[in-house]
Amino acid sequence: MADEKKKRTRRPNGASSIYFGKDGKWHGRVTVGVRDDGKPDRRHVERKTEAEVITAVRELEKQRDRGAVRKPGKRWNVGEWLTHWVENIAKPSVSENSYDGYEVAVRVHLVPGLGAHRLDRLEPEHLERFYQKMQERGSSPGTAHQAHRTIRTALGEAVRRGHLTVNPAEIAKAPRLEEQEIEPFTVQEVQRILLEASKRRNSARWVVALALGLRQGEALGLKWEDVDLEAGYIRTRKNRLRPKYAHGCASPCGRKAGYCPQRQQIRRETKNTKSRAGRRTIGLPDELVKLLHKHREEQDRERREAGERWVDKGYVFAKPDGEPLIPNTDFHEWKKLLGDAGVRDGRLHDARHTAGTVLLLLGVPDRIVDAIMGWEPGGAARMRARYMHVTDPMLRKVAQQVGSALWGSSVEEPASGAEGRERGAPEGERDGN
Repeated sequence: MADEKKKRTRRPNGASSIYFGKDGKWHGRVTVGVRDDGKPDRRHVERKTEAEVITAVRELEKQRDRGAVRKPGKRWNVGEWLTHWVENIAKPSVSENSYDGYEVAVRVHLVPGLGAHRLDRLEPEHLERFYQKMQERGSSPGTAHQAHRTIRTALGEAVRRGHLTVNPAEIAKAPRLEEQEIEPFTVQEVQRILLEASKRRNSARWVVALALGLRQGEALGLKWEDVDLEAGYIRTRKNRLRPKYAHGCASPCGRKAGYCPQRQQIRRETKNTKSRAGRRTIGLPDELVKLLHKHREEQDRERREAGERWVDKGYVFAKPDGEPLIPNTDFHEWKKLLGDAGVRDGRLHDARHTAGTVLLLLGVPDRIVDAIMGWEPGGAARMRARYMHVTDPMLRKVAQQVGSALWGSSVEEPASGAEGRERGAPEGERDGN
């Protein structure tokens, strides 16, 4: 009987075969396609018993029939694939900021933590334990979630290219990410911030943040060609990018590229806003129009003083030589502004939260709020719901005061019941701009 098992029967070309080998194990071979060189792609499986190898052969045939067989060739480990993906697949096709996020997640977290696994043997449980260890070692839930999003995207590409049949990151439970509470500044805090800002260069930069809710990149990427003070509106079309530098020194200076005396900028200054909602027109309150007129006069004076050193790039908020502001410097200036104003510490994005909350509490129509804030139609309702969690009478009163402080207009007292939202809207927004 054993001799009969060892005999290999002749089967038609391309048919699967099962046989008992001289090594004492059962073997199966399945044709799943054609290799790049034109030869049949025959896959091999081995098991201890005939029943086990039959099951394995049938499973491989099912995968072949539904087109889910792993592509032949190099067996990647996770580290090799992630490095290849981020540099050769993601980098040419995503924005600079997206690439930066992917690259840090891959280099700092994913490759050290998961890189040794074979790509086709990575399990959802490996990922879940990895996310847990990240947070135990001090990473925030947001950082762990960024790592999850990155590897999910990278492994999705591996599936599309046939290196994997299933994306384990789609199965793994993502790290729990609690939504941050929105903490708009109170009217007293806003007044102190504006008073302190009035003593500084580019004071209008902070009024724009608090009154219009511009994102940092939108404010720093704003150019005078996008501002019409006569008609009273601005257009947001560009986002300022974080600078990236390369060494420009002939011999190594021993410093990081950003501190090289001859450093060279290797990233463009701005990019187009990534969505249609981000490219928007916003009406300006009269007081802000006056402030921007004054700001342009001050910039003209700086241009004359700088003389030949002035680089005319047309930025609304610029350095004393006309060059665009650096986002990191702008962030630290915000932190210093809050400290000097005696206001609680807050994120720069909290200025945007303040503007969004005030617009909603002032009763500005939803479609106008969406347009001013640059919210995508699909997510606008969710964003409004987040901002409207602070609707008690005290905050309504604060909204009236902020409206008066920022727009220079009075707002009616809120009525009760269905008329509880203020009927007055900032003049610059009532016409839909």
